[in-house]
Amino acid sequence: MQKPMLKITIVALAFLLSACSLTPDKFDETKNWSPSKLYSEAREEMNVGDYAKAVSHFEKLESRYPFGTYAQQAQMEIAYAYYRQGDQPQALAAVERFIKLHPDHPNVDYMYYLRGLINFNDKVGIFDFVSRQDPTERDPKAAREAFDSFKLLTERFPDSKYTPDANARLAYLVNSMAQYDVHVANYYYRRGAYLAAVNRAQSAVKNYPGAPAVEGALYVMIRSYDALNLPQLRDDAERVMKTNFPDSVYFRGGPKKDDPWWKVW
Repeated sequence: MQKPMLKITIVALAFLLSACSLTPDKFDETKNWSPSKLYSEAREEMNVGDYAKAVSHFEKLESRYPFGTYAQQAQMEIAYAYYRQGDQPQALAAVERFIKLHPDHPNVDYMYYLRGLINFNDKVGIFDFVSRQDPTERDPKAAREAFDSFKLLTERFPDSKYTPDANARLAYLVNSMAQYDVHVANYYYRRGAYLAAVNRAQSAVKNYPGAPAVEGALYVMIRSYDALNLPQLRDDAERVMKTNFPDSVYFRGGPKKDDPWWKVW
């Protein structure tokens, strides 16, 4: 009696496993959709904010119709959907894949721009410190990578419709990276590491000569040289500061309050 029951159990289990393996394909509502319908439905999911479902539709579109124009558009849309979803690694991977596969695509300038935006809005990078965190503990890698992406866009595609915005963001990024160095220099100064403060402030002056943050960098140098009892170097730094920033608030007691430096954009 046990053997027949065992056979029935095995057969039933095999049937269930077979049915399960067929379920996804059998009940996939997109199975017979045309490329245009898949694309329009994916776009609709994007419009309502369901980026995960949009990505799923775009991926199906690319895999089922890999040689059509829809496939290339789907690849771009996937990158944008991941960006809107806040999935930075997947978004960057999708951008890099598209640029590698289609370096001469008429809309490749958009992908360079999107790569810059993804790094620019990096939520764990230089632009999203909270009050309890010390920015000196973070390396502004995302800012540098965003800068490189926007710079590449402006150099390769000077007439792109995305270039004006990229230039504006480049100006912001330059000052942000300079201000980061000033923040670190101030961090060292407050802790009595005056030589380290001078070196970091000099980095801002040397690497970002046109940035507004240079004003603060020169002031750190003046104070640090004074603390190091180096009057000649202090006077030299003060002379440079007065020449370039004759109306500096630092000569009138400094800013009234220190606003978070990253809240600029």
